[in-house]
Amino acid sequence: MEIKTVMRAAVPLALGAVVLAGCGSSSSGGKNNNSSGKKTIALAYQGPLSGDNAQLGINMDNAVKLAVKQANDKGDLPFTLKFVDADDQGTPDGGPPAAQKLIGEADVLAVVGPAFSGATKASEPLFSQANLLSVSPSATNPKLTSLGFTTFYRVVPPDDAQGKEAANYLAKVVKAKKVYSIDDKSEYGVGLSGVLEPQLKSDGVSVTHDGIPPTKDYSAEAQKVAGAKPDAVYYSGYFADFALFTKALKAAGYKGPLMGGDGDKDQQYVVQAGASNAEGTLFSCPCADATVDPKAADFAAAYKAMFNADPGTYSPEAYDAANSIISVLKGLGANATRKQVADAYKSVDFQGLTKEIKFSPNGEVSGTTIFIYQVKAGKINVLGTTADLIK
Repeated sequence: MEIKTVMRAAVPLALGAVVLAGCGSSSSGGKNNNSSGKKTIALAYQGPLSGDNAQLGINMDNAVKLAVKQANDKGDLPFTLKFVDADDQGTPDGGPPAAQKLIGEADVLAVVGPAFSGATKASEPLFSQANLLSVSPSATNPKLTSLGFTTFYRVVPPDDAQGKEAANYLAKVVKAKKVYSIDDKSEYGVGLSGVLEPQLKSDGVSVTHDGIPPTKDYSAEAQKVAGAKPDAVYYSGYFADFALFTKALKAAGYKGPLMGGDGDKDQQYVVQAGASNAEGTLFSCPCADATVDPKAADFAAAYKAMFNADPGTYSPEAYDAANSIISVLKGLGANATRKQVADAYKSVDFQGLTKEIKFSPNGEVSGTTIFIYQVKAGKINVLGTTADLIK
């Protein structure tokens, strides 16, 4: 994927100074600048809002906007909450400028994000230095919580869980004996394939590995994979590239099972690959489907009403991250500092839509549920959890 590192806003969804509470400028510095007379503080989101894989970021950005709006509408906050966002395009190069933008806004007390693992790794040293809480809805590289970041948490299990469960599904449900595993050489892709492949081998599956950075022409790689005649192919990367790779695989004559990870699971994959090419594709994801979960019905309806779209991949996780942060902000009050917010979040215990949000000392959330999805009739449908599907 050739993604430009120049930051640009995605209008209207990525306006960094969007104010959902009707308050004033995005650099209010915490002044009383709204009609309620309450002090204004800000909750931010950082993720890809432009570039090839922007839809994943927009799914999360929208959910945080909704959480902020609902919190203000409820009327019981001791402050007025403002929303701010920053576009990092999901890239390591884009992460630090986006993080610096949020750090530079004095009224930002916490960040939902970053969303992608590479941008997260690049941004977290800055957030830690600024004592600014950062809670990712979706960054799953296993190493992120072992790098010494002092203000980083995530509300999804790492790829230690996803990779193992995806491998077990391929071995025990798909019953593949030969798997071709390909990653995009990103922090995320390498982390996921690095867990998937050893577990496949442990399950008695023969594995062939390739790492290929994003490109616009996957025909040579597709011919190589098809020629190897694997029983299944697993792609660790993001949906825009997976769509191109899928089209190339089908053109090369590959007809076997095709599976991707959570970065691949977006309806845009179906659109870009073409419904006929995408049909039957499987996905592993530590993400819930808010459109079918009865517990998320109110959230899904409110999201649809606000954005005229269904919540997407990681929308409910971003909503949970935002609301767990808001619960901490509410408890601390209008005069909280960044350090107080980061310190208080260590002991948060919040019942979200997707799980109970509480953390081990290293910032990993409790619970490791992994879901399997499949494209059927042009739509991505949840098949169930690996706990239910793998017998």
